[in-house]
Amino acid sequence: KQWYQRRVAITAGEEAWNAYPYCKTVLTNPGYMKDKFTLSITTWHKPGRGSIENVHDLPAEKLAQRKVVKIDIANDEVRPADYKPEFDPTKYSHERGPLSDKWQEQCEPVMTCYKLVECEFIWRFLQTRVEDYIMIAERRLFTNFHRQVFCTHYQWKDMTMADIRALEDATAEELKDQRTNRGLQGTTDNK
Repeated sequence: KQWYQRRVAITAGEEAWNAYPYCKTVLTNPGYMKDKFTLSITTWHKPGRGSIENVHDLPAEKLAQRKVVKIDIANDEVRPADYKPEFDPTKYSHERGPLSDKWQEQCEPVMTCYKLVECEFIWRFLQTRVEDYIMIAERRLFTNFHRQVFCTHYQWKDMTMADIRALEDATAEELKDQRTNRGLQGTTDNK
């Protein structure tokens, strides 16, 4: 019974809508926390240097609560456990790199990825701490992910939709194999 309870507690539900340039992912814990946990990430990819004030069309009350966090993939600090030279935009040597200190002002063309992260963790005495932790973890995830995307774009920038679908299928198979045969992998809370 304890094994089952633990498995239900860590089971996540995911719904995702990918209609680039708009994407949305909603994570839940339907078996344990039910409607008391939701993590929603809404993304708009827009041309420009991040100057759109309310890209998500938030109502006034949410706009007043919003905290804007800018991520600089070249200059923001990365944890030593996360650092990989092959994903360092300041060392990247393909056609769009390396990125300089003022890359955000100098790069052309440029696109901004606007992410709206909304988290609700309703659990007495833990809510604020867990929600704050999740926001820190999301920033770390976005920083590392977008560093990797930039430093590998030469591998996928010329792909056709058929190529992308084949890559998605191969990735799904690889993830299935990892979950089945290799156990847990990925980002940990190492400092």
